[in-house]
Amino acid sequence: MTSFFDCPVRRSDGPRTGKMILPGGEVPTPVFMPVGTQATVKGLLPVDLTEVVRAPIILGNTYHLNLRPGVEIIRDGGGLSRFMNWNGPVLTDSGGFQVFSLSKLRKVSDEGVSFKSHLDGKEIFLGPKEAILIQDGLRSDIAMCLDECPAAEAAGEEVEAAVKRTTLWAGACMNSWKAGEAEADGRKLFGIVQGGRFKDLRSRSADELAKLDFPGYAVGGVSVGETEKEMLEQVEWTLRSLPEEKPRYVMGVGTPPQLLKMIALGVDMFDCVMPSRAARHGTAYTRSGVLNLRNERFRNDFSALDVNTDCYVSKEFSKSYIRHLFMSKESLGGVLLTLHNLRFYVQLMEEARAKIADGTFDSWAQSWILEYESGSSVR
Repeated sequence: MTSFFDCPVRRSDGPRTGKMILPGGEVPTPVFMPVGTQATVKGLLPVDLTEVVRAPIILGNTYHLNLRPGVEIIRDGGGLSRFMNWNGPVLTDSGGFQVFSLSKLRKVSDEGVSFKSHLDGKEIFLGPKEAILIQDGLRSDIAMCLDECPAAEAAGEEVEAAVKRTTLWAGACMNSWKAGEAEADGRKLFGIVQGGRFKDLRSRSADELAKLDFPGYAVGGVSVGETEKEMLEQVEWTLRSLPEEKPRYVMGVGTPPQLLKMIALGVDMFDCVMPSRAARHGTAYTRSGVLNLRNERFRNDFSALDVNTDCYVSKEFSKSYIRHLFMSKESLGGVLLTLHNLRFYVQLMEEARAKIADGTFDSWAQSWILEYESGSSVR
């Protein structure tokens, strides 16, 4: 069941590098997955993701795609990758996080969640079986179990109930997955650990899911309002209880230094909307920190955006020009910065893999973070 993940450089409590073999292609780890929530990474063509960003895998979202255009259309179109003309593997989130973050009026039971669509108010039910059927229709290379994600400030009793329900739903998801054809096709189902800010509940959730023997595991419910220190502690607690021979995925994070700090703990997979969302607002990630290109000081700055990032946008377009595009409300500005920011993240993962392989990751990561944070305030 775990042969799809080959991790020759592996430590129980440190950085590791390997690869996942999926129906859509080979994915090296550690890896960053650009977010394509609505069957598109906003502003980019699939060929951009392949040739400029060089992303090995992207992420889609069950909640949004089931609402619009509907899983039936995507299934009839050959699955999510074919529907969006992406020649690579996709991971889909179960939609659980969106249900709990976007739907204020919802009813949660052991069977699933009843809620109203944020689009038109239509009553919808999402349970473990439904989450798996949708992701099977999307033909996700990696599907995620339905989980209950409590708020960062939730009381211990509420988080404990969420952990119990997450385990119950994980078992139901596994049963539905095995009843279909996805597993035989080489597609994978990952469990999601919850537990909030409580160490004992994190360990309990991870232990319970590990017994279900999923091919991989995700750390959920982090970066939902807690501090970075608390987030890293929660990730570390969770990893201690997860099998080291399987891929480990931290969902929905984070800044470049946070990714390196979590790689140091043994995390293999990441996704985050931050680089593409920041790009649409004129913010660029660079080796020397974060730049707000709307700032007046870039008006006459004709230097390249970032010579340390190897995409052509970073090397061939000046800060002055990109600023002009934003100030003129030209959509090309967001497109160029999205290409740059996503390539920046993907290239960071490539560099991390090389440093892990040659045994220099720890010192390299410390130096990298120090240089980045020395200029990390938005300028």
